[in-house]
Parts: sequence; C-alpha cells; structure tokens
Amino acid sequence: MAKARKRASRPALAAADVEAIVAASHREPRSVLGYHEFARREEQPLCVVRVLEPDATEVAVFWEDETPAAARPLKRLHPGGFYEGRLPYRRPLVPYRLRIRYRDGHELLKHDPYFFAPQLSDYDLHLFGEGAHHRIWAKLGAHLTVLEGLAGTRFAVWAPNAARVSVVGAFNLWDGRRHAMQARAGSGVWELFVPGLGAGTPYKYEIRTASGATHLKSDPYGFAMELRPGNCSLVAALDGFEWSDRAWLAARGGSDPRRRPINVYEVHLGSWRHATGREPPFMNWHEAAEQLIPYALDLGYTHLELMGVAEHPFDGSWGYQVAGYYAPSARFGSPRDFMRFVDRCHAAGLGVLMDWVPGHFPKDEHGLVEFDGTALYEHADPRQGEHMDWGTKIFNFGRNEVRNFLVANALYWLNEFHLDGLRVDAVASMLYLDYSREPGQWVPNRFGGRENLEAIDFLRHLNWAVQEYAPGTMMIAEESTAFPGVTQPTHLGGLGFTFKWNMGWMNDTLRYMALDPVFRSHEHRLVTFSFMYAWSERFLLPISHDEVVHGKRSLLDKMPGDEWQKRANYRLFLAYMAVHPGKKLLFMGSEFGQWHEWRDAEALDWQLLGDARHQALRDYNRDLNRLYAGSPQLHGSDGDPHGFAWIDLHNAAQSVFAFERRATAGDGGAPLICVFNATPVPRDDYWIGVDQPGRYQKLVDSDESRYGGSGYSRATEFGTADGGAQGRPHALRVALPPLGALILRRC
Repeated sequence: MAKARKRASRPALAAADVEAIVAASHREPRSVLGYHEFARREEQPLCVVRVLEPDATEVAVFWEDETPAAARPLKRLHPGGFYEGRLPYRRPLVPYRLRIRYRDGHELLKHDPYFFAPQLSDYDLHLFGEGAHHRIWAKLGAHLTVLEGLAGTRFAVWAPNAARVSVVGAFNLWDGRRHAMQARAGSGVWELFVPGLGAGTPYKYEIRTASGATHLKSDPYGFAMELRPGNCSLVAALDGFEWSDRAWLAARGGSDPRRRPINVYEVHLGSWRHATGREPPFMNWHEAAEQLIPYALDLGYTHLELMGVAEHPFDGSWGYQVAGYYAPSARFGSPRDFMRFVDRCHAAGLGVLMDWVPGHFPKDEHGLVEFDGTALYEHADPRQGEHMDWGTKIFNFGRNEVRNFLVANALYWLNEFHLDGLRVDAVASMLYLDYSREPGQWVPNRFGGRENLEAIDFLRHLNWAVQEYAPGTMMIAEESTAFPGVTQPTHLGGLGFTFKWNMGWMNDTLRYMALDPVFRSHEHRLVTFSFMYAWSERFLLPISHDEVVHGKRSLLDKMPGDEWQKRANYRLFLAYMAVHPGKKLLFMGSEFGQWHEWRDAEALDWQLLGDARHQALRDYNRDLNRLYAGSPQLHGSDGDPHGFAWIDLHNAAQSVFAFERRATAGDGGAPLICVFNATPVPRDDYWIGVDQPGRYQKLVDSDESRYGGSGYSRATEFGTADGGAQGRPHALRVALPPLGALILRRC
C-alpha cells in the first residue's frame, strides 16, 4: 500500500518534534511531516499537511486535480522553514502538490515525498536481518518506482548506528534537511520515496553520526556511479533489456564444467586496447564486443575473465579496491551496455567470468569505511579488520547484514548480468586470521586456532546460494594454501568452489622455466611434483596478471637465454601448460609475447604483431588452444587420475619428461603422448614407450619453423618398434627438438 493515513484524537505537535525536524535530527520525519488525518467526533477527519522548506517565503498546498491557483497557504510555525496547514477531506485519497516560492522569487511545484508510506515489507527487513535475503539488491539502493501514478525513485540504505540519514544531490541543493529518510523500526534501514527523480540523477547519502559529524557516502547498493574522479551514485534501472541467450543458459545448466574445455583469457579492459582520440581512452562495451569477442574466439579461448568490472576509484588497482559493489564501472558504459556485451559474448559462444572481491574494500571516504560512523561493514579491531599490506578494510563476515550484502552481490552479477561465473579474489586471506600478520597482530578464533571460522561459514553459504539460485555457474577460488576441501561440496564439509587456482603449479613451473637449462636437472621435481596433488582438488592453471607486474617481468621475458631461447622456452612452457591436468587461464598480452610488464595507463603492445616472430607466438597459442578444446583427453579427464600416466618420469639428467593423457568416461580418442625436452640439446633417437603399436601422428611440435623454432624434427609420423621402453611393450624413436615439446597421437 503506497499511502497510509495517520489518525490521532487531536492535532498535537510537540515543540521538540518541530525542532528536531528543523535541525534534521529526527529519526522518523514522516511521523511529523506529510499528510495527517485527525479524527473528530461526528465530523470528517481534520486533514493537516506539514512541510519543511528552509528557504521558502511561502508554501501552499492543493490536491492533484486542482489548479495551483486554488492552493491553500500553509502557516509558518518555525523560522527554520516549518509550515503547517489544512486540506479539505476527500476520498479517494490522492497525492497533493506543493507550491513553493523562494527568496530569489522563483516558484516550484512538486509532490511531497512524505505523503508516501515506506515500501519495504517487514518480511524483507526480517530476511535481511537474518542474512538470508538473496535478492536484497531489489530492495535496498535506489529504485525507479511508480507510486500512486507518480514516477520517482525509492531510496533505502542500511545504517543502523546513524543519528540521521538523508538522500542528497543537486536536486535538493545537497541539503540534508530537505529529504531526511525514515528509520524502519529496529532494522537499521532508512527509506524514502522522492517523486520526480529519474534515471541518471546523481545522489549520495548524508549521514549524521552519533557523535554529530556528517559524512557523504555513495550508495552501497547503487547500480551506477559517476566516472572517476566523481564518486556520486547514479539512479539507474536494470530492467528492460531483452536477453537472447536462453539457449546458452540452458546448455550451460545441463553440462558439467569439470568435463568441459575451459580456457580463460584474462582481460583488464581499461588497458587491453585504447580508443584513439578520446580521453580517458577506455574502450566501451560496444567497442569491446566488436573487437575483443572476435579476437578471443579466433584464438580459441572459451571464456573471458574480466577485471575491474565493479566500480573502483583507482585505475591502477586492477579493480580490486571496489567502491561500488553493485555498479558496473562507468569507464565502459552503463549497466545495460554491460548486459548487451555479455549477451553478445553468449551469442558468439564465449563465456564471461568476472573478478569478484569479497575479502576487503578500500578506505575511500565516500565508500563503505565507517559507513554510519561506526565499523559497520568492517571489524573495528584492526587485528581483524585491516589488511596492513594492502591498505584496505576486511569485511566482518560474522555480521548477518554484511554476509547478506556479499552473498546477494554474487547473485546479482550472476543473475542480473548472466555471468557464467566469478573468480573469487584473495580467498587465502579470508581463510586465515593470521594471513600476512606477525604474532600479536591477529586474534585467534574461539577455539584458539588461526582459521577464520566466520569467513569459512560465509564461503560455504555463498557457494551453496550460488548453486541454489544461479545453477550452472562457476565459482573459482584464488587460494594459495593447502586448506583442505576448497572444491569439495558443502554438504561434504568442503567450501563448495567449482575450481581452485593451482598456485603451487604456477610457482613451481615458472621457477623451473626461469632457470638456465644447465641447472634444470637439479630441479626436476619442480615439473613433476604437481602430479602428486593434481587430483586433490579441481584445479585451474593460472598465468595471471599477478605474474606480470612488480618486477616479475612478462611471461616471455621471464624465460632465460637469448631472444631465440626465450621464445623456445616460452613455447615449451605453454605446451606443458596445455596438456597438464587442469583448466587454463592466460593474462592478456602473454598470448603474443609482450615484452614489458602490465601498465595500467598503457594499452598492450599491439605493434609487436607487426613482427612475424610475435605473430608466430600468437599462432602457436591459437593451435594449442584449439587442440585443447578439441581433445577430451585434455579437458574431459581433468578430475580423473586415470586420465594421466607417466611415461618418462626420472630422466632428470637430461631434463626430459613424458606422460600420457587419456580420455575417460567414454569420451573416446586415442591417448596423447606428450614429450618435453627442457634443454637446448637436441635428443636424436630418443625412445618413448607406448602401449599400442602402429603409426603415431605429430599434432604439435613447439619447435616448428612456422612458430619461430628451428624445425629440427622434420618427421610428421613415427612408427613403433619392438622391444619397448620405460616399461611399455612398444616404443617410438623420435628426434626431440631443443627446448621443445612434441604431442603425438596414434593414427
């Protein structure tokens, strides 16, 4: 019900209430302001209107179907602009309008926001207080609404410890007295409907704290924000977009991502490619659809992982210091523009993942930090509530409303924008109370341990909710410790993620590849150890943005040797990554061998593709990606140890190793024989044991001349010989190229 009559036995008005309204300190301004009916014995009710207009010289009121000339003047009861007057009784009750004259002589006609009753139900508030309102974004924030035939915006915000909350903007001269919000009982939620405010209106919340200080805050649930350096929230609508991806969603929901090819191209759109002649030079979502989608598809990627989608103030943060958790960044367009981009990705057969940051948030004054004057979203104790290394605040995962904010935020991106999954940032920092802390800098849990029990409970609930309300989507954990059961289902005691980044594989393998080949024989375990735990979780192999910054050098430049050897090592590494169990992820620019590290203010070095050597690296990645996508031996058996077998494990002296990848569960396809020579010494007449006799076709040779290699191994097929090798009944005699990889399959 949009309106509510307020009856009383007499029109009493306490002076203290008037003073509180004028001072903008009243927690329930609608109990004083707006339309009131007072019962009178044997007479129609007395109808009273009360208005606060601080700069008005005259205020009058008239019913909607009357002319402004018929307006009845209200009496000024307080020099601060408090007015009161009567309206004739009428039914049905409809909104009235105010005619206001100001000191500068101009006149304004408007509807009174205090005519309208709060819209949030007690059930909504109860669910939110329980931390179980999985669509709370549809209730809190700014929502374009039509009440009593009048269009406007309904605002609602959680600030339980505030003395007063107002919605402010240019529409009310940033004056917190004019649109003070109504506190909703003990829920901590404040609410107000403002007629006439439409899409695109900038606004903030003016919050008066218990100490009397006043702060301006962006809307935690706002659907859009201004482009930095602006930080106002913007009224925006999410409805009205016509999706065309029903078939994509149905197919996604009916398949198992563990058995699908998942090969992710990680993109920071703000620095992938710049728009010429524009400042700032960010591409928009339409331009990304025209350029990024065909590029990723041509190279054989199955998914994009987008960094910096949620609004953030600092370009160089990769988007990890989020200020607008529900607002797609204005750098690239509107929320509807982002929907259209995702829809076009799905139409092209490309999935979309998003980096998501539930572990911490920045200290920017307009953001979540001390939102209502207290540590509301964060812990008050810095031993629990602050990342000293990152200069950010840690969410209080033990608070129902904070958990609700985050769980609903994940569902918001998955459901409203049809994303195919979230890569959850910094999970390790959430799991442990002593993460990056010295003794005495952290608080043990209730059992005296270091595990963050509240965060663990949050992650389990999060992943349960995603599977319940966004089935078919993926949750991918960036988790670097040995915490058990990260990808175990929640009902079996695990955290419930779909995949976990294999940070151990990444660190070990990059350490191995960075070695001068002469020393690799002493560190052979770095490329074999990952198979000791490869099936303990469901893994994704990441070569991410984290590996190409802060002096770590680009992927190509990590490799040892001269330029030819760097490229050969690069190709060797990517072949090993392609056939190692686990889904794949590669950061942008690595696919064509960018030389320098990532720089937030610069686009990728696209000019390198004018060099045939870099074109060759890109072509090589395309061929590897297509082999992976077309081979169930590689993507269908990631989670099954029967899909892998060592052939040559112990030849550390020559830095050669070989293994077999097999299809399982009836996927079909002959096993793939994968052989690696990690030295610049060619190995002629090298014997590789196989189980089946016959001819074997060379599918990939990383040393082919068309990839920039030496072309040492000229044969395209190999036949088996009797006698066997490495305990297998048959053997292939091959010429192993220097710093090269061969992938073979029986014809």
